[in-house]
Amino acid sequence: MQSQREYVLRTVEERGVRFVQLWFTDVLGTPKSFAITPAELENALDEGMTFDGSAIDGFSRVQESDVLAKPDPKTFQILPLNAGRDHHDSSSVARVFCDILNLDGSPFDGCPRQVLRRALERARERGYSFYAAPEIEYFYFSPPEAGEAPRPLDGGSYFELTVADLASDLRKRTVLTLEDMGIPVEYAQHEDAPSQHEIDLRYTDALTMADTVMTVRLVVKEIAQEEGVYASFMPKPLPGVQGSGMHTHFSLFEEDRNAFADPGDERGLSLVARQFIAGLLEHAPEITAVTNQWVNSYKRLVLGYEAPVHVSWAYNNRSALVRVPIAKRGRSESTRIEYRSPDPACNPYLSFAVVLAAGLRGIEHGYELPPEASSNLFSLTPEELASEGIRPLPSSLHDALSAMEHSELVAETLGEHVFEWFLRNKRAEWEAYTREVTPFEIARYLPAL
Repeated sequence: MQSQREYVLRTVEERGVRFVQLWFTDVLGTPKSFAITPAELENALDEGMTFDGSAIDGFSRVQESDVLAKPDPKTFQILPLNAGRDHHDSSSVARVFCDILNLDGSPFDGCPRQVLRRALERARERGYSFYAAPEIEYFYFSPPEAGEAPRPLDGGSYFELTVADLASDLRKRTVLTLEDMGIPVEYAQHEDAPSQHEIDLRYTDALTMADTVMTVRLVVKEIAQEEGVYASFMPKPLPGVQGSGMHTHFSLFEEDRNAFADPGDERGLSLVARQFIAGLLEHAPEITAVTNQWVNSYKRLVLGYEAPVHVSWAYNNRSALVRVPIAKRGRSESTRIEYRSPDPACNPYLSFAVVLAAGLRGIEHGYELPPEASSNLFSLTPEELASEGIRPLPSSLHDALSAMEHSELVAETLGEHVFEWFLRNKRAEWEAYTREVTPFEIARYLPAL
């Protein structure tokens, strides 16, 4: 049988590929890339390509700068015309995701993809495969004038069927482009806020899905840019309407069996699933800085806008942090949990890794699942929540970093290099934010004080 490496080399030759883009991310999830010619591809696949890691946020220090980008041939894909290239260039371009290695070939500690690989390996040692299916929300905006607030392209709302307009056309073209790239889309729809849209991806293994999230964000932005508008995955770009989340469905499999499913249980949920949820709830505050890594992330996690603010779980209760969708009759393999706090601006590699680590900790230590939150948590007072033992999620990046800083689980999952750099970077972001005088403060206080 032809190896994946041979398939890549043959495809490049047969399709006349002129450039191969090597993709990877920094610690914050910012996409990075450099291009090589087909003549360099065989060497890249075998040995990796050397580059200066000190130029990438969270990678190497200057005195130990060089690292290797080693392509993962399973991620090779011909890019559709105009996806990630100059509009006037009609030559074939391909991309491949890379693992970052040290010069001796060992995994580089600052590589987010390697962080997720380690977490997945720990799951495999226990007999589990980890699957993910995110719902990615984002906004389309007209190019703003200087100093002007973002201007939505449309005024639609949830599931609205509008006549053909630019925003719906952009979403349709994005879905077709993703399908052309072999990325299956389950749903695409207008979301609740003006010019807010959602693309739901069909579940696959978590590493492939993290790569896919990075690809989707680029494709959405590229296609919007072609029409002179821009797309944003900012968690809360507009006041007074809901922000953009990335509710993600997760499941564990033991070979071909869904480890979350138990046909003998009244609700179809296995002990493994209950312990996984219990682990997520126990460790949710300390992983929130990773799943919601920006100052702006916490403008979304507030009461009144459908985003979770309490550490809780429930069947089909969308005010809960962890929701258990009801599986269709006779479809126990679709049993899953939905984690609702992540936003689409997170680093998917790190986010999936800490979610998996928290769930596995619950399984390994036999955490007991607390009672289901059956009422609407948004309507309960702080006293009522406390009486039921329901804690709040961190309400700011500062609080989230404080919880993360003392987390042995997050430190172990991210590794010392990423853990310490992430904390330093995010503390600096918070400090910069606290020094900023915002338009809100000017409008509210300047005339009155």
